[in-house]
Amino acid sequence: MPNRMHHEANRLSWNEGTKAHNSHKGDQASFFRAGGDTLFREERELLGDIAGKTLLHLQCNCGQDTLSIARRLGADVTGVDISDEAIRFARELADQCGIPATFVREDIYDFFLSNQRRFDVVFSTYGVICWLSDLKEWGRGIASCLQPGGRFVLVDFHPAFLMLDEDWRLSFDYMGGCFREFESGIGDYVALTGAAAEIDNLEPGICDFRNPYPGVEYQWGIADVVMALLGAGLQLRRLQEYPYCNGFRPFPDMTDLGNRRYGAAPHLPRNIPLMFSLVAERTVGS
Repeated sequence: MPNRMHHEANRLSWNEGTKAHNSHKGDQASFFRAGGDTLFREERELLGDIAGKTLLHLQCNCGQDTLSIARRLGADVTGVDISDEAIRFARELADQCGIPATFVREDIYDFFLSNQRRFDVVFSTYGVICWLSDLKEWGRGIASCLQPGGRFVLVDFHPAFLMLDEDWRLSFDYMGGCFREFESGIGDYVALTGAAAEIDNLEPGICDFRNPYPGVEYQWGIADVVMALLGAGLQLRRLQEYPYCNGFRPFPDMTDLGNRRYGAAPHLPRNIPLMFSLVAERTVGS
């Protein structure tokens, strides 16, 4: 059963964190109007040709990737996120850019219960699994939102990577939905990552951000994720691991690989799993 108390704590924490993140990004509307987009190669390849298709973006944050999908790939997009601040910003950005998109402010578990629409693609990326309190319900919700023959596309940071602290020491659980509450709340990862974040030439923005609201993170393993989707009747079509992170540098000694991509620290093996992706399908007739 989803933990609504934890979700509410994270909603408040994300609202404050989002203000800090966006304070660094400057005029994003101009960035999009000039033809900019925030997608990485991995997302483009996994999504493929989706022109004219309907896409549901779960945990869409401020909508930059959602709008990039609409602009670059030609999909009819709907974004859902729990953060009031993120959805407010996403709606304003869509209006300012002139990119058609629908944004819904809702806990995705509530969205699953109320949604009556079926989509060709459901999509979710980067720092999403750790906020989910019930993976079985998540898997069933995704299946309920897909058309027969529709696909779920996920790219996220690897749960093995999330076991490590900033000194690359094993510090956290790997699987099973163990959770930890952290008083520091959602941090300013955009300032931490710098120009490797969504857009280049970031502005100083809010300095020394301290979030007044705590957060709660969950630890799920790859098997937890895959079995939640299989248990919901989806078929796994692709599973891949990557020895780098896109657009995120949580540890200062990570290796800069260029193109907003970071690998493990130089003193570590090169092929530590830092990110993974999968594609699952709701088969016709299911």
